[in-house]
Amino acid sequence: MGSEIIVTGGAGFIGSNLVAALNARGHEDILVVDSLGKSDKWRNLVGLSFTEYVDKDRFREAVASGAQPPPKVLFHLGACSTTTEKDADYLADNNYRYTIELCRWALQHDTRFIYASSAATYGDGSLGYSDDPSLLPRLKPLNMYAMSKHMLDLWALRHGLLDRIVGLKYFNVYGPGEYHKSDMRSVVIKAYEQIRDGGTVRLFKSYREDYADGEQLRDFLYVKDAVDVTIFFMDHTDKNGIFNVGSGRARTWNDLALAVFSAMQRKPSIEYIDMPPGLSAKYQYRTEADISRLRKAGYSREFISLEEGINDYITNYLSRT
Repeated sequence: MGSEIIVTGGAGFIGSNLVAALNARGHEDILVVDSLGKSDKWRNLVGLSFTEYVDKDRFREAVASGAQPPPKVLFHLGACSTTTEKDADYLADNNYRYTIELCRWALQHDTRFIYASSAATYGDGSLGYSDDPSLLPRLKPLNMYAMSKHMLDLWALRHGLLDRIVGLKYFNVYGPGEYHKSDMRSVVIKAYEQIRDGGTVRLFKSYREDYADGEQLRDFLYVKDAVDVTIFFMDHTDKNGIFNVGSGRARTWNDLALAVFSAMQRKPSIEYIDMPPGLSAKYQYRTEADISRLRKAGYSREFISLEEGINDYITNYLSRT
């Protein structure tokens, strides 16, 4: 059965929020593709309207065999996003080759193709965070997850496809729907649980003299903004290429922790702890999206501030679970 819209990773964090936002706009003819396994990810589908759910492997087979009717829009958000995953062959197949298959299929059928890249492709940030496609070959990812995303970006560049498809480099997204992600959940939800259970937030120490403990910087983005940018590219089919999806403003981990304490109306208490062995060599001390190309493409909406996003997340979601 064909659907107007397909969302791979539709039961995941950004994917389920995307389906909810599409529903709010009146779109219900949606095929959700994911791999639920034995996790609680299925809970993200509760309350959503969609025509069908299909397991990722069955969907991939249907696309390959020609049995799957093409949609008008394909949001390919499904991927293994575990940055500590060691199975490089699995990541290369699941995040890279699978995306190529879907991209080619979409282009053959004039389907709008929007896929998730990642800010992790920027590596240590020494080359900056510009999404200018001419800079792609210079980037050096720090882990295989990031490499699997980078390989796809390079493939699209080499094949001259960046004027026909959209790749979105999501930065540090947080918000409702991430509950199933275990260690890959945002520090916002981890801080909330630490404060709720013990009153203290634990942050990593800094191992660089130019950054004090907790003053490492990240571009935090509320998931509602991430989804809004994603839908923008569904609406504007003349806008193509790779784009950063971040707030454009770096904030510290201390800022994040203090915002969580404020939203919970608790007195701040922060403990700085050692990084796990091996992490310090791959740790990013600063990320900040250059969103000039996104603005030039016509996305003009202001992003939700870190404090506003955390307050909404805690008040309307975490404290009610």
